[in-house]
Amino acid sequence: GPLLAAADRPHVILILADDLGWRDLRCYGSTFHETPNLDRLAARGVRFTQAYAASPLCSPTRASIQTGQYPARIGITAPVCHLPQVQLEKRLGRKNPNQRAFIADSLTRLKTEYFTLAEAFREAGYRTAHFGKWHLGQNRPDHPEDRYEPKDQGFDVDFPHTPSAAGPGGGYLAPWKFIRDPAITGQPGEHIEDRMADEAGRFIRENQARPFYLNYWAYSVHSPWNARRDYISAFEAKVDPANLHRNPLYAAMVKSLDDAIGRILAAVDAAGIADRTIIVFTSDNGGWAYKPRGTDPEGYADVPATSNHPWRSGKASLYEGGTREPLIIAWPGRVKPGTTSDALIQSTDFYPTLLAMCGMAPRRDLKFDGHNQVPAILGERSVRDLVFCHFPHGSPAQAVEIPGFLPGTYVRRGDWKLIRFYCANEDWSDRLELYNLREDPGETRNLAAQQPALTRELNERIVGFLRDTDAVVPMKNPDYRPGAAPAPGAKKKAQTK
Repeated sequence: GPLLAAADRPHVILILADDLGWRDLRCYGSTFHETPNLDRLAARGVRFTQAYAASPLCSPTRASIQTGQYPARIGITAPVCHLPQVQLEKRLGRKNPNQRAFIADSLTRLKTEYFTLAEAFREAGYRTAHFGKWHLGQNRPDHPEDRYEPKDQGFDVDFPHTPSAAGPGGGYLAPWKFIRDPAITGQPGEHIEDRMADEAGRFIRENQARPFYLNYWAYSVHSPWNARRDYISAFEAKVDPANLHRNPLYAAMVKSLDDAIGRILAAVDAAGIADRTIIVFTSDNGGWAYKPRGTDPEGYADVPATSNHPWRSGKASLYEGGTREPLIIAWPGRVKPGTTSDALIQSTDFYPTLLAMCGMAPRRDLKFDGHNQVPAILGERSVRDLVFCHFPHGSPAQAVEIPGFLPGTYVRRGDWKLIRFYCANEDWSDRLELYNLREDPGETRNLAAQQPALTRELNERIVGFLRDTDAVVPMKNPDYRPGAAPAPGAKKKAQTK
């Protein structure tokens, strides 16, 4: 599109849910969850059916959004950016007898050398604000020169300030234990999403006269499994044991997320800026399709939180349930309201796409893995024919509960998807799994043996991708002993981050 003068540029609101599954919205087929505000947003814009997160876990996808690059290239491949230690080198992890393959030792910070999406907007005269979960690095008092928090990466506002939080530890309802720097007080039982959405509404009111970029990165619906009791009771009355979605506690969490989005939409409408505000909604990885642990209030720990049907598995998996995401884009005056698109799109695409939507040219020295997807948003075909995901984490032990939680890389082209699981065969060779997603969306029939030429060709694409991104590739662990004690915190890490 044409380059716009700064004052004429649209406002941008980028809403990122945490761990929300593909089918958790009514407009994506849920008959149990209640998402009236997200459904209203979908009616204003375009709903994508083939949108992907860059990773099946959190920090890597967040990094891809702020840089427009693949997690494999950045080196953030696991959700470890809440850890105090600073790890900035790409490398294989230490030996671990429980791992069949040596897995990557992910970076624990988004390096400051990146010119982030927030910095691009700020340089163009936008007011920038971050609300909610960050999970891309915290600062350390003993290293005052290293700065990794939202205000160091392009945001004018950061509320509530929780750079070390992987989730709302201690719960969503006030008093909030995970908000300490500074602590904020709420009415007892106040939901953090309500409070954040109100603060976002204030930012919208105060900055409506000039372009703003508002990053609303919800804590919902990440563990801890905690929700308003009145909402839980309302969903208890609706449970149908035959429904794939039947966990009232999780449904209550989804409803609080939708409430917050309703407050943000109301603030945009009240400010009179809806006709010049781009709103993007998506999730950082697939839904938790497994049993929740440590529910509060107790109960429903034996009922899977959600189902990503028809996709297989969920969060932390290289099967479709791990990275296939809901994605809604409202672009008033440009997008035909209430439409759907089957264009291939990935979280790496948001940076170049949002700049183009706002009539801005990216800096010439930037290297994007993402594509400008404006044509796809406007109803033409996607400019992307390949989707890659590199996830050098997981283990056979973790894959028992979470199918596909193994170190691997996938490529999707057309209807075909090839997954390469490293060292996964008995002879330590890589296991190749080829699926036709049109005929077999649940990834139940591995066609690699029947389609050797296609398998070879797609595997070559993976080889080229790994080389191009300088990815850390898992290698055989000669000390692997099945049944060895898991690494300290391995089980816990899979659940909570």
